[in-house]
Amino acid sequence: MLHQIKSFLRFLWNSKNQHGVHSPFVFALVTQCFYDKKIKPEYAVLRNYRNALLQNKNTIEVTDFGAGSRVFKSNTRAIHQIAKNAGISKKRSELLLRITQYFQPQNILEVGTSLGLATSALSLGNPKSKITTLEGCPETAKIAQNQFEKLQFKNIESEVTEFENFLNKQTTNDNWQLVYFDGNHSKEATLQYFELLLPTITNETVWIFDDIHWSADMEAAWEIIKNHPKVTVTMDTFQWGLVFFRTEQEKEHFVIRTF
Repeated sequence: MLHQIKSFLRFLWNSKNQHGVHSPFVFALVTQCFYDKKIKPEYAVLRNYRNALLQNKNTIEVTDFGAGSRVFKSNTRAIHQIAKNAGISKKRSELLLRITQYFQPQNILEVGTSLGLATSALSLGNPKSKITTLEGCPETAKIAQNQFEKLQFKNIESEVTEFENFLNKQTTNDNWQLVYFDGNHSKEATLQYFELLLPTITNETVWIFDDIHWSADMEAAWEIIKNHPKVTVTMDTFQWGLVFFRTEQEKEHFVIRTF
């Protein structure tokens, strides 16, 4: 917790809003997407999805392949507590929806379904897209799948698998326009997923890494990703790190407040 407080204070010191951005590409993304204050009808669907989980008092046995939890001491967890403590926040789910609407990716990969809160934002952001979402825990994936069916999300394909097993099969023929990484929050795993998916990138690819300031190791992974020769533009929003591979852009890093 102390690490995250220090990281957040550094973020506040270094971060800018749209007035400190000179890249037209980033300026448009910040002003037209990040700071879009219009109420969207999809927000009500996201709210209903979240409320259904918050009212679910059932427990499941979670299989955790990641870096563990700072909240839960047991693998037997109540669904409403997972939604409250481990799921994407309301504001972040709305931002993820706006990012998906802004870029309109046709093929989306989510590494870490959990209860599907972020998946629902991706689905609503572009209902015409095809979303593949990966989850290692069968019980958690089952809850998410039930939610998808109740709300009739037709564009989501769930894969219950260990992430590296799926990602090891990726080639240049796989073209994910948007990848949302919210799985194993460790340096080793994050960099492994980064390298495994590099063959799939195009000029229009958008990658979003969750919890880049979760630990010193995750910050170290983020620094390595930022400095990778194939990466051009990166954006640190504290919770997320956005990565772009646009060859026409000069290599530049932005620290952007989304609040």
